[in-house]
Amino acid sequence: MALSVVMSLPAVADVILQNGELSLTIGNDGLVKSLVQKSNGRECLQSGVDAPVCVITQYRPYDNENFLMFPAKPRSFPSNKCYMSGDTLCVEFNDTYDIVKIKVDITPDYIAFTPVDRDYRIEDYGVKRKTELDELTIMQLPLKKLDRFGEWLNVMWDDDVAIALVGTHPTTYIDSRVERDNTTLLAATHTAVKLFDSGAALMVTHPDSLLDRIDVLERDYDMPRGVESRRRAEYPMSYYELRDVTVDNIDRNIELARQAGLKTMVVYYVDFAKACGHYEWRPEYPRGMADLQEITRKITEAGMIPGIHIHYSKIAVTDPYINDGTPDRRGNVVARFTLSEPIDDAATVITVEECPEGVRMEKGRRLLQLDDELIMFTDVTKTAPYTFTGCQRGYYNSKASAHAAASEARHLDVDDWPLFIRVDQNSGIQREIAERLGKIYADCGFKFVYFDGAEDIPMPYWYNVSRSQLEVYNAMTPAPMWAEGAQKSHYGWHILSRGNAFDIFPPERIRPAMKRYTLRCARQVACDFTSVNFGWVNYLAPSDKTIGMQPDMYDYICSKALAWDSPISLVANMPDLEIHPRTPDNLLAINLWETAKLDRTIPDSVKLAMRDPDTEWTIIPRRGGRVDVRRVTQLTPDSLNATMPVRAFTYPVDAAHTAVIYWNGNGESTVTLPADSPSVELSTFDGKRIRTHRDKNGRILLPASERRVLKVAMPDAEAREWFLEVLTSQQESQISKQ
Repeated sequence: MALSVVMSLPAVADVILQNGELSLTIGNDGLVKSLVQKSNGRECLQSGVDAPVCVITQYRPYDNENFLMFPAKPRSFPSNKCYMSGDTLCVEFNDTYDIVKIKVDITPDYIAFTPVDRDYRIEDYGVKRKTELDELTIMQLPLKKLDRFGEWLNVMWDDDVAIALVGTHPTTYIDSRVERDNTTLLAATHTAVKLFDSGAALMVTHPDSLLDRIDVLERDYDMPRGVESRRRAEYPMSYYELRDVTVDNIDRNIELARQAGLKTMVVYYVDFAKACGHYEWRPEYPRGMADLQEITRKITEAGMIPGIHIHYSKIAVTDPYINDGTPDRRGNVVARFTLSEPIDDAATVITVEECPEGVRMEKGRRLLQLDDELIMFTDVTKTAPYTFTGCQRGYYNSKASAHAAASEARHLDVDDWPLFIRVDQNSGIQREIAERLGKIYADCGFKFVYFDGAEDIPMPYWYNVSRSQLEVYNAMTPAPMWAEGAQKSHYGWHILSRGNAFDIFPPERIRPAMKRYTLRCARQVACDFTSVNFGWVNYLAPSDKTIGMQPDMYDYICSKALAWDSPISLVANMPDLEIHPRTPDNLLAINLWETAKLDRTIPDSVKLAMRDPDTEWTIIPRRGGRVDVRRVTQLTPDSLNATMPVRAFTYPVDAAHTAVIYWNGNGESTVTLPADSPSVELSTFDGKRIRTHRDKNGRILLPASERRVLKVAMPDAEAREWFLEVLTSQQESQISKQ
């Protein structure tokens, strides 16, 4: 009995926090000692790492004696003592007099940590004062490395355990450090954003249960419902992104979307609005909101889901915010300068007190605002006297005027696409924009949103990316079924439930670009329990500049999207859709893959094989609504388009027969097979037999237009060599005739 009492005494000094799934031990010395998954007793921390649970960071030492000892640079002060007082974790630190108080909420699903206050003890000797606190790390956990790490969600996991440290507020800074032997998950707060009443939640659970735990967290903290969105049946649906849509062509667009099997449609705001900011109606929408409502009503009545694609964190230079003669002063500012001399309304040189080192010199970004005047400068001098030269006065419809010495010249945050100026997220302009977008969203019945230009915000990016999105998201009623966006932040995981789309790639570069970016991203965000959009996929007809989008390209894109349970997005350029001779083949390819994805007819083993970036697949319709998925080999290179624009892929039917899928990429022609060709059978793409014909020399004439299948009595390798020789010879013959 005495032995058990003695052993229990040291344990009192440690802080043990636990629920039914995890047990976290923090030593009385401020170090993290243990994190155990209770179901199997598995230790999740990396041994041998002495990590303080909390850290205070000062951008220079502030305590009088500290700054006399230490250099003027950021310095971290680790926790050296921890103890509980009721439901509050009290933490003290080396070389500071702070006692940080962190409220601990223990639930069956997670343990949450929220810093709520700090005490400060001042010694009775030395020159002492209550010092500043710039950053507070409220939790850091050096974890053993596991098979998967979701950097966006901040989760480390394998087949048996998932450890996540998730922010409970957009103002919580979530990060990680990848070391040689461990990966440290950390949660922190910053004075510049919000030091107290932000927080994070720790979960240790089976990976199959992680989304359940996060779903509870989202509801408890009134966060966007990222888990609910990811679990919707509509979540993997691809969309048809409208271009130049009006009430006059929406019906034709709906018809084409149906051919592609797409069940959602996106309206790009540039089609109905003159510019972002006030979103005034374009002349193509003479009835304004009524025209847009008619478009979304027709989409809905067609059984499709309408979404909207927006810029929201910046204002166009043609918008009344900028261009009405009195430019708004809530554009974001990247640098401020003080006029050292007065200027009149005709001056082309502006002299300032500060060196203009580092100002933006890209075309269209050299913009200053002085009071209500906008000025575009040409150059700067970086030695005293400092000047802006070649100034064009009264820019963007503002009025040139005199400005007194000591006036402030604000270097505006012009977007790197210099049609826009980014807005100051600390002002009310983002809320104004959100309210306008919220009204358009609700009045027109939109159901989801693409947040374009999410990177176009000021620092700190980790906060303002999701902060600006959240402002708009919260203005949208009902809440979007899902959202995509151009850039991710940690809290944005709850908002952008479908990750992002990539900008368009040319047809000739689709495969290498997908391998380099989209497929890599798909594998990466799958670790965050999220999909990525396999788009945007531009629709281009063949021309003298491109081979155009072809059925095999959609096979590649859509098969990879299916493999990762992800959507695609088709940028529907109506003129190209109408003139491309292979549009029916292209839309059929999309339809077959999209239907198979939503119906879940492809076995998991095949989907796993499809994830290999270097594999090619096609999907062939069969009777009774069935499909046949085949791994194929590309036969003709993308460059074989000069005079014989036939594209071909093969797959083995059996040991003695090969199927050649071929088509003419930009029109109609004939493929001529030698008279001594092996036995062949020709059929439509869906398997209907087609009679072949011979010319007077006994050569077989194959029509080349839409996709057809030629069954050849040859093994696969021999058939590929033979058919490629047929095409190459025919191409060389045509070139010689020219």
